[in-house]
Amino acid sequence: MPTSDVPDVSVVVIVYNDEERLPRAVRSLLDQTLNNLEVIIADDCSTDGTERVARALEASDPRVRYVRLEQNSGGCSAPRNRGIAVARAPYIMFLDSDDELPRHACKSMLLVAEETGVDFVTGEVTRLFEESNTTGLWYPHLFTERRVVEGIAEAPEYFFDHLSTNKLYRIGFIRDNGLTFPEGIHYEDQLFSAQAYTLAETFAVVPWSIYTWRLAPESVSISSSRHKIQNVRDRIGVARLIDAWFEERGHAELRAEKDYKFLRHDFRLYLGDLPFRDADWVAEFAEVVNPYLAEISDETYARLSREERICIHLLRTGRLEEASVAARQFGRPQLAPRAVTEVDGVAYWGAVAPADDADRSELDLSEWHLHDQILSSGRLRHELTSVSMLGPVLRLEIRTYDPIGLITEGAQASVKLAAHKTPLSVPLTLVPDGEGQYVSKAEVDLSRVPVGKVGVATRRHPVVALECDGARRTDILLAKHDQPDYRATVTYHKFGIHHMRIQAEQKGAGRLEVTWQRSGVLKSLEPLGPYARKTKAKVGKVRKILAGNEGKATAYDTISKLPRKRSLAVFEAIEGRGYADSPRYIYEELKRRNLPIDVVWSYSGNRSSFPDDVTLVKRGSFAYGRALARATYWVDSHNLPYLYPKPKGTRYLQTWHGQTFKAMGFDVPSLRGASEMEKGRFRAAVGRWDALVCPSSEFERTFVPAFEVQAADLIRSGYPRNDVLVRWAEPEQQAKAAATRQALGIPADRKVLLYAPTFRDAARRTGQSIRVDFEELAPYLSDEWVVVVRAHPYDRFKVDPELGHFLRDGSSFADINDLMLASDAVLTDYSSLMFDYANTGRPILLYTDDYEAYKGGDRGTYYDLEDIAPGPMLTTTEDLAAAVRDLEGVQERHAQRYARFQEMFCSYETGHASKLVVDAFFEGGTHD
Repeated sequence: MPTSDVPDVSVVVIVYNDEERLPRAVRSLLDQTLNNLEVIIADDCSTDGTERVARALEASDPRVRYVRLEQNSGGCSAPRNRGIAVARAPYIMFLDSDDELPRHACKSMLLVAEETGVDFVTGEVTRLFEESNTTGLWYPHLFTERRVVEGIAEAPEYFFDHLSTNKLYRIGFIRDNGLTFPEGIHYEDQLFSAQAYTLAETFAVVPWSIYTWRLAPESVSISSSRHKIQNVRDRIGVARLIDAWFEERGHAELRAEKDYKFLRHDFRLYLGDLPFRDADWVAEFAEVVNPYLAEISDETYARLSREERICIHLLRTGRLEEASVAARQFGRPQLAPRAVTEVDGVAYWGAVAPADDADRSELDLSEWHLHDQILSSGRLRHELTSVSMLGPVLRLEIRTYDPIGLITEGAQASVKLAAHKTPLSVPLTLVPDGEGQYVSKAEVDLSRVPVGKVGVATRRHPVVALECDGARRTDILLAKHDQPDYRATVTYHKFGIHHMRIQAEQKGAGRLEVTWQRSGVLKSLEPLGPYARKTKAKVGKVRKILAGNEGKATAYDTISKLPRKRSLAVFEAIEGRGYADSPRYIYEELKRRNLPIDVVWSYSGNRSSFPDDVTLVKRGSFAYGRALARATYWVDSHNLPYLYPKPKGTRYLQTWHGQTFKAMGFDVPSLRGASEMEKGRFRAAVGRWDALVCPSSEFERTFVPAFEVQAADLIRSGYPRNDVLVRWAEPEQQAKAAATRQALGIPADRKVLLYAPTFRDAARRTGQSIRVDFEELAPYLSDEWVVVVRAHPYDRFKVDPELGHFLRDGSSFADINDLMLASDAVLTDYSSLMFDYANTGRPILLYTDDYEAYKGGDRGTYYDLEDIAPGPMLTTTEDLAAAVRDLEGVQERHAQRYARFQEMFCSYETGHASKLVVDAFFEGGTHD
């Protein structure tokens, strides 16, 4: 109940013929944590049952008032203005009848308004897509922090926040300035908000959601009527009204910012629709918009993305079909033009050479670096030219555009369509058909697409998969906007009947879309789905218990009582993630000697890095435990799982995976302060080691006591994995380097900078350990260098296709040695990789912009990096670029430090560690 005769906030709910959703909107207000509010239902003369529903709401709660317009206005302005006129509170908000306010919206906004004294407060909007039940935020970059803005000129980016519904206004600000919503026009929010922004002395921004904008798939609104040319005229009309307001109020300097917002938001919506409009519509659209576009400055156009500039320029110059083609690229950076024309070494959009300076400026593709791209990051385009159906068989004819020649001879292509898990793959034969173009055909039998035992109800999009020279990629398949819909009934098994629809997606890039709907028995079982999933989950839990650690430990304990297999050895590297690290090189030395040892390798995921003749066992499986239980030798680089105590008669060689910069073992506070049980488990795990490979005397000084290594023999041989780095100049290593560069698609005239940072304990798998700003670095180095990024296994990284000319992802190489051999210099931070790389003698750069935070972290370090660094410690992009450009000078200035670093951390490295380790561990005697 209200606590005062005067409400704190008035909320105007506008409604027209929305009797079903109005109660939900009003309920979201009555449930607010701010109790003392006024709800004004402003009805735009509804003709359905809205009045009856509204009066019932008014009768149910004294905070609700109902006002009704005498005639329908056809817009939002008149009912909002009625609400402004009758509002009693000192603050006012607006809500549409199909939307809601989050529970704390009114109170949180009011508190900020009263605290700051601003003219209005604006907050984040959550868009709720009802069809998919997913959410998205409205321009979230505008709402990252709480702030007070001293007028729109201080932060003109808020023109993008043009809604009136996500704001709480001081009613005196509105009435004193005579602010009303303009009646008789559409997009009234835009003019009202532009006026409010220019009139406000201050406004506040809050970084939380205060409005829920519900988007129903079937809704018809002004903003969703973009297919109507009158809608376009309305947009242009309100833009001109805003321009006139700026001129009238002496704010002409804001025009450029408003124009930028117009191009990036309002006009961008129509550009994205061009692929789905016919030629007549596009022609009329151009006629309507081009006069206004001509008034926008070149400087404003220059702020747009290249894709947007191309599309707008084609539209303005009458190349309308090409404009529709270009519009499909929005949000699809790997989508190619149909053709590229080169003039004087510069690539331009389209098959026609630029005719004037405007063409040369707007159609210039230089920033795409087309000819510096590799298959995975370059641009291709696959368009359907024909679609037909014969029974359940979908017949596709495809034209592939490859204007820069990414596809090489012998390329393998296929169409893939997945409905459940495993996709159906149909081979394609790419037949050259003109310069940079291929044609192909595919017959996709929809009855062969795996759908699982209970079928599917889903929507999917076929893709084109390509493999060239070992590189792979998949691309969308573009449909014709006027392609007819096809329907089919497909039977997958006795009860597996599905109704299917094949159509052109009418949004985004316009992909081919396939929809499955269950039918018959499967359809009738759909309501049971949640119960079936719960049952399946319970069964899964039981299976997990039976196959869990307790069951594995019992089986392992039983099998380990059997005699050892004298010739069996289990090898594991980097926790099973690949064929790599020192175990790989020890294994290869065993093979060279043809010793009678049968090696089983563990794997935890992708098996592609292992040789074909290697016996594999999945890490953590019962077979893995069985192999460990019977093996005479264990060889590992990380520490085998605690679950497996070493059987009597088994010998365990620990190669470890790197020297120690950051604290390890009992030098880590979290372990030092752990329970006695946890510390006992750690000591028992280390106590299994019979031998430990040592790369340096410094390793003995730090690592050995930190792990309380007591029983293990120390093999002072250097790391077997470092043999190839010490002997990098030999032909075998040079060949590996060349093969790696080829696999990465490194041009012959580019040098390679390997960037391999370590992880941050507090930011695992967030990507935050990748500290370098590649977009900022690229202009400095991309003409001469390619950066290969090798993220730590505990982190993640993905190459931005826009930087594909400059960046490569090195994560597919199980053995990082391949990348080190292929590089000309390394950039790291606090990674132990620097100790290994020093064996090459090549430049080591350190990007350490967070050094103080890292050094002062919970884990701690053994060294002050400033004391031991073999190269410069860099903290800015400019310094990094300068160092890379002057590597010879860097090496010269750091020569003495580099030599001391090698002496400290490479003292046992001779290039023959693999031989020494095999001698010591497998053929008797400990190397000393």
